[in-house]
Formats: sequence, structure tokens, C-alpha cells
Amino acid sequence: MQLEQFDMERMQSTWENLVSYNLSESGVHPLRLEDLVGGEAAVRALLSQRLGYTQSNGTVALRELVAQQYPGATVDHIEVTNGGSEANLLVTWRLVEPGDEVILMVPNYMQTWGLARSFGATVREWPLRLVDGGHDRWAVDLDALKRLITPRTRLILLCNPNNPTGARLHDTELDAICALAAPHGIWVMADEVYRGAERDGHETASAWGRYERVIITSGLSKAYGLPGLRIGWIVAPPDLIASLWARHDYTTICPGALSDYLARIALQAGRRAQLLERTRGILRTNWTVIDRWLSARRALFSYVPPEAGAIVYVRYHHDINSTTLVNRLRDEKSVLVVPGDHFGMDGHLRIGFGDETAHLEKGLGLMADLLGDLTAGA
Repeated sequence: MQLEQFDMERMQSTWENLVSYNLSESGVHPLRLEDLVGGEAAVRALLSQRLGYTQSNGTVALRELVAQQYPGATVDHIEVTNGGSEANLLVTWRLVEPGDEVILMVPNYMQTWGLARSFGATVREWPLRLVDGGHDRWAVDLDALKRLITPRTRLILLCNPNNPTGARLHDTELDAICALAAPHGIWVMADEVYRGAERDGHETASAWGRYERVIITSGLSKAYGLPGLRIGWIVAPPDLIASLWARHDYTTICPGALSDYLARIALQAGRRAQLLERTRGILRTNWTVIDRWLSARRALFSYVPPEAGAIVYVRYHHDINSTTLVNRLRDEKSVLVVPGDHFGMDGHLRIGFGDETAHLEKGLGLMADLLGDLTAGA
């Protein structure tokens, strides 16, 4: 198996802790441990936890809390993983064989693109399109999806809400995708890790329950502000979950004991609501900052306001390669954003706006300085 370099993750892992202003992140400013636990009794309970192996597919208590988010799911429908990335790996590893075809919504987080190709599949890209429904939005093209399906199609991969556009799919769109997959027995996997991070407060529709071959991957990293816990999960039919658990035995074996424990705190009904409202509050506040900044530079940028996620995907109107622009921004201003090259779309940038407001404002100011230099030198 030959893995291609995952360009975005390599860039972020190399530079995100070295720059002064990291605007490449797609989640919100993370919580501190004391913010999640709080109170002397809770701290004592945390300190009393044994650091042994946990239940390898996630404790029953944690799987029960995850299952509550998906109507009709039980603990047997849930596999807890080390982050959403391991969830995506396990599903792709289990389902994709050499010679298969995989349909990937694009633009997208490119992990599954690289994994499917490494497992011998052909990836057929399914682009979102800009439509005008009173205002522009990114939407799926169902006719294009129908044309992409062949007898070799094994898997359709969605990201909803979408990374990097921040678009979310409607109920009717999810139903239509499943209706196209069902006659062919195609699996539909929806990465829903940004679900819960909506600016308008209305939770994104889930693909779960629309078709017997739907798989959900998600986790605590984006909407919950808890990326350091490295807790993700898979929701799928129990027989598939059992086979994914068998593969999990070959990877990380089990979640960390403290991560499983802290995830149970985060997913308690009242606490979950608090964490999601914190995230939405950050998005509402910071969106006004970045929207104002972008609107003042209409000659330089065009963009569709994201519906969810702490990211905005912008097209810039400078004759410069996106990776070259990002490298200059990093080297000259110590600001990191994601180039459109990493999504196969040069001429774009993904800018994260989920950090502390003052941090965001300073980073945007430095971006403006560089853009001014480019304009002056044009």
C-alpha cells in the first residue's frame, strides 16, 4: 500500500504551533480541562480514575450517550475511536477494495481521498456547485451524482456540514442521495464532525436513518471544542460495527481512559447543549469580524457565508498560486491559513475564525498588510 502525502495535515502539523496566528484551524478555541470538569468534587473524581485499558470500542456509558444523538441507535451501533480521523480510516479500510470506485463530494477534507486511492480504488470527484436561491449557496448536483454511479461504485463520501465551504445539506438532498445509492447497495458515509456548529443554532440534518447502508463518522474535535481528547465515533449497522471493531484491534486498540471519561462528561445532555451553545456563540461573534473584514475587500475576495463550522472558503482575485500566497503569509507575517491547493482548488483560501476574537483580528490585520503589499506590487 502506497500512501500519498496528506498535504494539509502535514502543513498544519509542521507549522500550526510555530506561527503567531494560526487561522488554519477549522474548530473553535478549545476548552481548558477546568472548563469541562469544574468543581472540587469533579476534580477529585477525575484524579481517582485508573489509567488502565478501557473497553476497546468505548465504554458502554459513552456509547449510550453517543447513541442518544441518533434515533434508533443502540450501543451496538456505535464504535468509539481515537478521533474522527480514525473513524474515517476504519470505515474506508473495511469497505474499499482494489478496483472499487468511490464517489467523493468535493471540495472536502482529503483524508478519505488519499485512503481510498491507497486501498486501490478509483476516486470519482463530485463537485459542489454554487447556486442562486435568493443568495448564493453551495449545493449538491444530484444529476451529476447519478451520472457518476457505476456498477463498481462501493461508497459515496459526504462531509456535512462541509469542510471547507461551511455548507450544509438539506433533508431533501440527503434523502435524494440515499435514494440514488439504494438500488445499487452503495454505502453512504457522512462525516458529520461539524454538526452542532451552526451559526443560526439549527442543528444540521443527519444522514442517519435514511437508508440501511448509511454510516456516520463524527467526534468531539470541532463542534465541541475538545480536539485534544481525540474522541471520535462511528454509527453504523451492528454487523458492520462488529467488523470495524475487529480492525480497531489492529490500530489504537482503545480510547484513552481519561478521554473516555471526559467525553462522558461532555455528552451529558445538559453539558452537551452548553458546549454547542458556546461554539455557536463564538461563531456568531467572530463571523461579524471576518465578514466585515472580507466585505471591506470585495475587490480582492468573493465568498459565500458559511452556514456551519468556524471556516470561510474565499476566492481571491490575485494572480498568485494559493500555496505560494500561504507560504508568504506564514514566512512574512507568521499567519497560517489553508491554501485552496489542498482541496484541489487553486485561487482559494480556507480561513478559520474560531479562535479568540482579538487573536483573529490581529491575524486578519497582518493578512491585510500582506495583501496590501501584493496589490502595491502588482
